[in-house]
Amino acid sequence: MDITGFWEVRSGYRLRNDKYEKDASIGETRLQLEMQKIWEAFTFEVTTDLYYDWVSENHSVDLERGEGFLDLREASVAYSPFEFMDLKLGRQILTWGTGDLLFINDLFPKDWQSFFIGRDTEYLKAPSDALKVSFFTDLANVDVVYTPRFDSDRFITGDRISYWNGSRIAGADSIVRSDKPDDWFDDDEWALRLSKNVAGCELAAYGYWGYWKSPAGMDTSTFKYTFPELNVYGASARGQVGKGIGNIEMGYYDSRDDQFGDEPYIDNSQIRYLIGYEQDLPKIAPDFTVGLQYYVEQMLHYGDYRRTLPTGNKADEEYRHLLTFRITKLYWNQNLRCSLFTYFSPSDKDVYMRPNINYKVTDNLAVEVGANVFWGDYPHTFFGQFQNNTNVYVGLRYSF
Repeated sequence: MDITGFWEVRSGYRLRNDKYEKDASIGETRLQLEMQKIWEAFTFEVTTDLYYDWVSENHSVDLERGEGFLDLREASVAYSPFEFMDLKLGRQILTWGTGDLLFINDLFPKDWQSFFIGRDTEYLKAPSDALKVSFFTDLANVDVVYTPRFDSDRFITGDRISYWNGSRIAGADSIVRSDKPDDWFDDDEWALRLSKNVAGCELAAYGYWGYWKSPAGMDTSTFKYTFPELNVYGASARGQVGKGIGNIEMGYYDSRDDQFGDEPYIDNSQIRYLIGYEQDLPKIAPDFTVGLQYYVEQMLHYGDYRRTLPTGNKADEEYRHLLTFRITKLYWNQNLRCSLFTYFSPSDKDVYMRPNINYKVTDNLAVEVGANVFWGDYPHTFFGQFQNNTNVYVGLRYSF
């Protein structure tokens, strides 16, 4: 049995006063153990994080939310019964699609709280409890994922990050209460991907049948947030364009409980679009990479949405535009990585910036400093609501 992993310490602090949250944004020590065992035709994998977070007041284990002293990242078994078929069963990290920190057809759970408080980017992806079956044929490759019980995002609840609650900025004084579908084999999810490489271009079609991954509705009788039914159909292409790599992706979000856009407490159907491009620019500087993306969310049945909007609620735009810009520069034999990832929405008039510097001291030891910077003209927009959560953090990681 092979055992690898790392030990890490992270600490972060808010740069703005937030009367609903603690001044510290993150403070934790973490030990990750990754174990792999191959027995005949089976491969067993377990990845477990043991950690203590001195900012959090809740240390009881919740594997769905990733809270407490234990976060089980993976516990799976893989098997290939035929040359053309792979099976993987258990807790696993799943991802597909072409976006760079933007997700359209990737309907697997995300951990937005980890992303915003300063954990490593790998923790944006939350685990799924699922069966993944892959078929490899000359016509196309087929991936089918079945999740027997709905796995939601680890969404913002107010316990660590303040947010817009529909009428004001709130936080620990107004924890989000939700009613999540959680019956095994009844509240399940299906995801499908068909992919094919054509002349160096990766083409894919996607389908998803399940629920909105973060709360997208409200039960007015209980005032709990809900996860309405959702189907998603999409496609993507990724390949070489000039001297770089380009990608396009789109997805139709069919909000099954709001077919005509006239349910005021359920999110409307949408069409989401993405186009991106990434290129190395050695003529400007060695080990220098730039990536650009343009993303659009189009709300369908917008007239019905405006007509049925409850009095006093802030109206969303029919089109939400979002630009991202990533720059990465490596120094000192690629031991020092400096990067900046920026989200900018001209429609919402808000910004989210993620500067990061990571220095590899030795093959095993790395130090890191970064920030999560939020700004916006309005408190009700997606990034604008998080202004008071702007923070800086430092980290030390020893890998073994």
